[in-house]
Amino acid sequence: MKERAIKSNGMCGSNPIVASAALLATGFMRSVAIKRYAPIARGREVRLVVNRPETHKARCLIFREKSLGVFPTIVLGGFVPDATETVEFQRQILRRHGSIYYVNYPRTGFCAEMFAAQLGDLIDEILRKGQKPLIMSVSFGSGLLLDFLQHADEQIHESIRGLILISPVICTDDLIRPATERREGVRLLESNLKKIMAADPHTDIEKHIERSRRCFQSLFTAGAENRQLSVRHLTIRKKIMDVINHTSVQGGFERVLTLGKFIFPAGSGSLFAGPVLSLLAENEEDTLVQSSPTLGMFRDPAQFRGFFPNSQVSTVRSGVTGDGVAHASLIFHHEAYNHLIAGWYNKLLYPRLQLAV
Repeated sequence: MKERAIKSNGMCGSNPIVASAALLATGFMRSVAIKRYAPIARGREVRLVVNRPETHKARCLIFREKSLGVFPTIVLGGFVPDATETVEFQRQILRRHGSIYYVNYPRTGFCAEMFAAQLGDLIDEILRKGQKPLIMSVSFGSGLLLDFLQHADEQIHESIRGLILISPVICTDDLIRPATERREGVRLLESNLKKIMAADPHTDIEKHIERSRRCFQSLFTAGAENRQLSVRHLTIRKKIMDVINHTSVQGGFERVLTLGKFIFPAGSGSLFAGPVLSLLAENEEDTLVQSSPTLGMFRDPAQFRGFFPNSQVSTVRSGVTGDGVAHASLIFHHEAYNHLIAGWYNKLLYPRLQLAV
C-alpha cells in the first residue's frame, strides 16, 4: 500500500532536491540493514582452498539482514542483479519471518565448487543456531541450487526447511533451442549465450560479453518503461547497472560456462523431499524456449512431483492487459509475486494458525 502511494504522487520527479534526499536516505537505510557476513566455521571452503588455492579468487560475498524471526531465508540471484537487489520488494516479507542471507556472486570469476562449499558452510552455520533455512533461488540461481542438492549429502537436505524456485533455469536447453528446431525470430539472450559458449576465450569473448551487457541493460530498461519508478526502484537501479557494467569479462564467461555444465536431472528420483514452491511467470516463454525441459517438467504434474514430492507450482499473473509478468520479474511485478510468496510462507511456517483461520 505504501509503495502505491509513492508511485501515485510522483515524488521522484516533482522536486529534484526532495527526490535526491529520498534516494540518499533510502540507500543509507539499506546499507545499515544489509551487512557483510561470514560463517564462523568454514570447513568446506577451507578444504577446497587447500586443495585448489586458485578457487579463493572466486569466493561469493555473503550479506545478512538481521531479524528477530527464527525462519531465515537464503537468497540466490540469477545472472543479474545481485541477490541483495533481486528481492528488494520481497525483503519485508522475508524479514518478517527471519534473517535474510544474500549470496552475491563474484564479479571477477566463478567457481561452482566454491559456491557449493560456501552455501554448505552457511547452511551448517544457520543449523548451529538451531534454525533451518528456506532457500529462494531465481533463474540461474535455481540451476546452481539444484546442482548443489544433487551432490549434497542427506544431512544438508535435512537442514533445509524448504525451497522457493522462481523462474528456474536448470540447464542451457532452457534458453537455447536445439539445432534441429525451426527458428522463429531471433532471441537476444539465446543468441548471446550461443556466441559466448562457442567463442574462443582468448580472442572473441570480450566482444560477446559486451554484447551481453547491452542485452541485460535493455531488459532492465524495457521492464522500467511506462512505469512510475519509486524511490526504491531508483535506489537499486545504480547497483544493478554497476553489476552489469563491472562484472569482468572472465566473471561473465565463467558464469555462462557453469550454466553450460548443468545437466537436466535424469530419471524420476527425488531432488528434494521437503516443501517446494515453484513460481513461473505468465510470459516465461519470452525467455525460456518452447522446448525447455524445465518448462516441460513443471507442466507435467507426474514429472515434477517425481523430482519434488512435496511441491506447489503456480503461475504468476499481473492481471493487467498488456503488462504480463516476465521471466523473474520480481522488481517490476512484485505485487503479483508477493501475495503468492507470503501465502506460502504463512501456510508452511504457521500451519496451526492457518487451520484456525
